[in-house]
Amino acid sequence: MFGEVGLSGEIRSVPNAQERIKEAQKNGFKTVVVPKVNQPKQPIDSIKVIAVEYLYQVLQAVFENDALVVN
Repeated sequence: MFGEVGLSGEIRSVPNAQERIKEAQKNGFKTVVVPKVNQPKQPIDSIKVIAVEYLYQVLQAVFENDALVVN
């Protein structure tokens, strides 16, 4: 996961998002949660990108949908 959290819970963009996603992929991550504005224009092979706008969506992705599994 990466992004900046604002005071009202919005998830703000960060620089170099594409490079961060590709590095996560190289390091074996299967899923990443990113700010919606940093969502890749094209799908990236072998990694699921979950784009969010608010903190509650991050929590939903982690806890309700079992999107992220920590081994």
